[in-house]
Amino acid sequence: MDTATLAQASDIDFSLIALFLRATFLVKIVMLLLIVASFWSWAIIIQKHLVFRRARAQAQAFDAAFWSGEPLDELYQRIGANPASGPERVFAAGMAEWQRSHRQDGAMIAGAAQRIDRSMDVAIDREARDLNAGLTFLASVGSASPFVGLFGTVWGIKSAFEEIAMAQSTNLAVVAPGIAEALLATGLGLLAAIPATIFYNKLSDDSDAVASGYEQFADEFGTLLSRNLDA
Repeated sequence: MDTATLAQASDIDFSLIALFLRATFLVKIVMLLLIVASFWSWAIIIQKHLVFRRARAQAQAFDAAFWSGEPLDELYQRIGANPASGPERVFAAGMAEWQRSHRQDGAMIAGAAQRIDRSMDVAIDREARDLNAGLTFLASVGSASPFVGLFGTVWGIKSAFEEIAMAQSTNLAVVAPGIAEALLATGLGLLAAIPATIFYNKLSDDSDAVASGYEQFADEFGTLLSRNLDA
């Protein structure tokens, strides 16, 4: 390679900003989409981490209150009509149905246990949907971002070859910038996809663990109520 070509290539700015600014309009759109998707993914990751940590702390606090020996009616009254946490909402759903199942003479309406279980199941499903909110976006970013980046790379390489043909030259100064700009799109796609995929798997496991704790509590609570019904 001659000295003039090396000197010309060394004068080219290969910084990320320069590569972005030199890219074609469509490739710029692809890069911007990937950058926005990456930032949005990290926002969801941080938000979900805080949500799950708070949910675990709330579950521990409620378990301590539930098994403290305090009468369930008093605990229900203390929680009030607007429970603040997932376990409290599951408990409130079961207690509300328990109270509605009493007739005026004090007897229980038939099928109370099944209705209580269904009420708590509905509450658990609602909590699970809230816990999983946003995780679908992470899954979409993790699966689609590499292909979006690859599309930007293919389009960028196409434009680079067109520039090579118009310049009628294949020296480094002509080839390198277009190839570098095109590969940046793939890099951004992987940058968005890798964290999204890793944290989607982790956060999904965390969500399942929290929801499983709600289901375990509902089973234990249902057993206590069923024992009272049988008595």
